[in-house]
Amino acid sequence: MEKIRLGISACLLGQKVRYDGGHQLDRFLRDTLGKFVEYVPVCPEVETGLPIPREALRLVGEAQHPQLVFSKSGEDVTERMTVWASQRLAALEAEDLCGFVFKSRSPSSGMARVKVYDANGVPSHNGVGLFARLFMEHFPLLPVEEDGRLHDPRLRENFIEAIFTFRRWRDFLAGGPDAAGLVDFHARHKLLLMSHSVELARQMGRLTARAGQLPEAELVGDYQQLLLRTVRTPATPAKHCNVLQHALGYFKRQLSGDEKQEMLQLVEQYRHGSVPLAVPLTLLNHYVRKYQPPWLDEQVYLHPHPVELHLRSGL
Repeated sequence: MEKIRLGISACLLGQKVRYDGGHQLDRFLRDTLGKFVEYVPVCPEVETGLPIPREALRLVGEAQHPQLVFSKSGEDVTERMTVWASQRLAALEAEDLCGFVFKSRSPSSGMARVKVYDANGVPSHNGVGLFARLFMEHFPLLPVEEDGRLHDPRLRENFIEAIFTFRRWRDFLAGGPDAAGLVDFHARHKLLLMSHSVELARQMGRLTARAGQLPEAELVGDYQQLLLRTVRTPATPAKHCNVLQHALGYFKRQLSGDEKQEMLQLVEQYRHGSVPLAVPLTLLNHYVRKYQPPWLDEQVYLHPHPVELHLRSGL
């Protein structure tokens, strides 16, 4: 698999592009995840032509349609950035991005909870950065996150799982998608999809069951819409427990009563937050290697991303 191409706010890579001439280097993004992705850095403010250093920007007005202005002079740069963004977004279409990481709380790049000031100068925290809003409208199904939220282990895992799934999907499309290939893709991703949404996974299963009946372009397009919706739906401990118990059903004849009980106890300990997901998964992977049950040993869910990222180990 080629490296995943991931858009990112340039300051998170250590580029000194912030209004005060500084940066917001995130070492996990640069040094750990960076081993597996190729970043496409974007700084809306500098690329719009604003200097370094510069007066700080802020959002003012209504949260749904705010203006982007300099905090002291009040100069409005909304149109300037909007015009630039339309060209930049068109260029990003050719970058084959699998996601984007935004800078939290930024009036240009924050994806949520950005300050918006009313006519009296009182802020609320319900805004979206101007460029981030335009990006998400332009790429509505692309996985997106911001650096602050990625400190949450579950949100980090969800996002990284989504971008790796999207990369596998892009690889499938590049190989010449057909009905048989789509059925195989879905079969290998079934447990992973169930960990995000059982209902959406069922819809995708019903769709692939019609392979050969629908025109391939329609089949693949509809499946892609459901796939991207599914991986953007957060996985939860309850959903993971359902998947683990489902997987255990494939060992009905191989496992002893004690072995099944050990697995079920670990699943319950994970459900209640006593152990991380990695614990029951390690035992499940042991059983898969030992007994090699058909279908289960091909499940992407067992190894959805590189172990070097140390995911699934947080409570």
